[in-house]
Amino acid sequence: MIEPFAIAVPDAVLGDLADRLARTRWPDQLECVGWGDGVDRSYLESLVAYWRTRFDWRRHEAELNTLPQFRATVCGIGLHFVHVRGVGPSPMPIVLTPGWPSWFAELRAVIPLLTDPARYGGDPADAFDVVIPAIPGYPFSDKPTTRGWGVQRVADTWHALMTDVLGYARFGAHGSDWGASITARLAHAYPASVLGFHVTTASGGTPSVPYPGDRALSESERTRAAARAEWYEREGAYAHVQSTKPQTAGYALNDSPVGLAAEIVDRYRAWSDCGGDIARRFTPDEILCTVVAYWATQSITSSMRLYREYTCDPWTLAAGERIETPCGIASFPADTNPPIREWAKRFYNVVHFTSMPRGGHFPGFEEPELLAEDLRSFFRKVRC
Repeated sequence: MIEPFAIAVPDAVLGDLADRLARTRWPDQLECVGWGDGVDRSYLESLVAYWRTRFDWRRHEAELNTLPQFRATVCGIGLHFVHVRGVGPSPMPIVLTPGWPSWFAELRAVIPLLTDPARYGGDPADAFDVVIPAIPGYPFSDKPTTRGWGVQRVADTWHALMTDVLGYARFGAHGSDWGASITARLAHAYPASVLGFHVTTASGGTPSVPYPGDRALSESERTRAAARAEWYEREGAYAHVQSTKPQTAGYALNDSPVGLAAEIVDRYRAWSDCGGDIARRFTPDEILCTVVAYWATQSITSSMRLYREYTCDPWTLAAGERIETPCGIASFPADTNPPIREWAKRFYNVVHFTSMPRGGHFPGFEEPELLAEDLRSFFRKVRC
């Protein structure tokens, strides 16, 4: 059922990409607005010039292929996943799920810190077997052809991958963005299998309006809800489009590599702890690796459909319902919705909470050491 996999983008795809980049038709931009209306043209022109003249996809492809990658058909769909065995007396299996617009490369720097902690000054007893599956519709997994591949079904598929395919009876789970929703659903649906779950947001799997629980909202909760509403008004256009008309947006993003790059750059800059200077957190190569992965697999449209799936069939906890599986939370201050402990405790059994000193929505890229240490610290509490 499991087949080894290596990334091998065809030369014809890369040649077509080069031709499209050379024929880019640039839009005009108002003077002196910079990033005020979206991605700054001068920045994007510079990135595309680097892309055309210096970026070496084949080098990055070879580096990515040093990680053990596989494909398997699980719950009726072809999944791509990374599976790295841990080095230690009893490595704990863990499934890691990044969100949108990301892929396993975001977690490359985290993998060795988890699989071989002793090599980096840590305790070998903290070692993990790391599994990173690609959400259906994301780079290198198959694209769903029918409606129904929302958070619930993806979580079911992760459970089947970990238990039926890989043979792990019990395991841990971590996720960010959509990965946090999938991870929470996994813990909720399969408490006998999930030892503990760790997330970077506490919004996944909860009602879209403030959940009353057994007490009124505190002042800090009201402040956080107001900040979230303000953020969504300022930055949430992408989510509304993808929740309603992902196919329409997909035509443009699937046809223009520069348009696709602009979309991903906008997310990286707005959601990271970069203070408006994207170069503080992401190298051009990190950005372009992600862009090429989505471009080569033509998966930007299929990846956006998860927003639409959630609109059509949202997963929410019922009033008074709580996930009792032990939960760890890492709250990164520049994330799109950094959780606060008292809100999360309304519906999660929070036994570990870390307010990070820095970092944003892409912790694997931005702060891999902080993320890895928090995962080790939390899962020490539940390994037994």
